[in-house]
Amino acid sequence: MSDTAAEKNVNSNINLIDHAIVLVIVCAIALISNWTGSGVTPLSALPGMAIIFAMVMAGLWLAKVMPFYLPSVAWLSLISVLLTIPASPVSEVILNHVKEINFLSLVSPVLAYAGLAITKQEVKTFKSAGGKIVLIAILVFTGTYLGSVIVADLLL
Repeated sequence: MSDTAAEKNVNSNINLIDHAIVLVIVCAIALISNWTGSGVTPLSALPGMAIIFAMVMAGLWLAKVMPFYLPSVAWLSLISVLLTIPASPVSEVILNHVKEINFLSLVSPVLAYAGLAITKQEVKTFKSAGGKIVLIAILVFTGTYLGSVIVADLLL
């Protein structure tokens, strides 16, 4: 099977109902997180969350039905950008509703799940790498931090 056929097969196997159910759960958690973090009630943030939900589902749907492969995150980004650019007639409405949602309230549950979702293969890889991977991680984190400090010091 060619790479293009395999990529198309991956997209055609997207189960939109399963994704919608999981996304509703993530949206509910994000609304609660938004409420505790910024004080915006879930009811007032619900229209913005519904818009985000609709954009994500549209991106997943496009990834499923388009005849060429493009990751669903690319479709979602394209939809979001086109709907929120100043030239869009719905831009102001969308932005007014979405501004009620704190970005960190969306990212925190997703990053928490990503940090916990470790496969058996990743554990095997980590065990085989041993202490080398810990040393490399420490060096990368330190280098990134120091690089950021230097750039901030020079530019700010």
